[in-house]
Amino acid sequence: MASISIRNLVKRFGNHTIISDLSLEIADHEFVVFVGPSGCGKSTLLRIIAGLEPITSGELFIGDRRVNGIPAAQRDIAMVFQDYALYPHMRVYENMSFALELRGISKAEIDTRVRRAAALLHIEPYLDRKPKELSGGQRQRVAMGRAIVRNPQVFLFDEPLSNLDAKLRGQVRAEIKALSQQLTTTMVFVTHDQIEAMTMADRIVVLQSGTVQQYDTPEMVYERPANRFVAGFIGSPTMNFFSVELRDEAAMFAHDGAAAPLDSATRARLRGAGGAGVLGVRPEHFAVTPDASVGIPILIRLVEPLGSDTLIHFDVAGTSAIARVDPALKPKVGDRLSLRPMPDKVHLFDTASGDVLQ
Repeated sequence: MASISIRNLVKRFGNHTIISDLSLEIADHEFVVFVGPSGCGKSTLLRIIAGLEPITSGELFIGDRRVNGIPAAQRDIAMVFQDYALYPHMRVYENMSFALELRGISKAEIDTRVRRAAALLHIEPYLDRKPKELSGGQRQRVAMGRAIVRNPQVFLFDEPLSNLDAKLRGQVRAEIKALSQQLTTTMVFVTHDQIEAMTMADRIVVLQSGTVQQYDTPEMVYERPANRFVAGFIGSPTMNFFSVELRDEAAMFAHDGAAAPLDSATRARLRGAGGAGVLGVRPEHFAVTPDASVGIPILIRLVEPLGSDTLIHFDVAGTSAIARVDPALKPKVGDRLSLRPMPDKVHLFDTASGDVLQ
């Protein structure tokens, strides 16, 4: 097992910089997820760790060993790909054992490793089948089993769930998380799905344009986003954002005159920013209030019943917004409500930079 240390890493393709001066420390036995929109550099960063892409400048250490220039085969890592990358002409057992045979490991040891991994992943009944006889979820388990039998220092996962349907994704996601706890091996997982990142990671790296926006636990990334990008990317539905101004010491006002009462600490942060900023409110952090004097009057223009809760869509100051409400409210399009942002749950961001206002 090993830690991963990335120091001042730069990656360019021609004149185009994909990753710019990135530094990151991943602890031994840690499960870290790289998440971000398409083109943010997350898969490129994973391929650099794997040795599949050269580094333009900077340093990469796996454990105590500097691996710049060391081929992928000599880095003692195992990678699970999006498309499984199984040998179609080989049985499952052979797919899992092939790399061990190339390393000259004894047949007895190979058999022990393959069957142990198959039991761990519940694929013992499929060892004599070929990949074409398996479902997508079963193929992904075989790909993971092929990685497990190698006992690598680091596991790398490149969007391994993206080819699975929604039900299977949830199932395999839970299995990978359980696997990480059983194997206690360093794991790095790439995804564009923030739900996967939140549910699986010990820590999340949120990337945009090749730079780290925030590196922290899922709870901290969700509850204390470093900037507006992170706040908007993490969470489903996404956080609502409103341009706001401080008009007096008692309340925050949107540009159309609707009040959004805030606590004293939040008002102080806004004063420090010159009296204007961007207010961020997650859909679940609106409270329905019968007192219109402490809420924002809204007109419901769309209702999405989800069973356990209901989403309502409305506009404030020309900005579309979403709130999550109790289904018992039975909201309907055209209803008028008063919503109050929970004062201790709101976020404030600088209008120009997007950074959180401290």
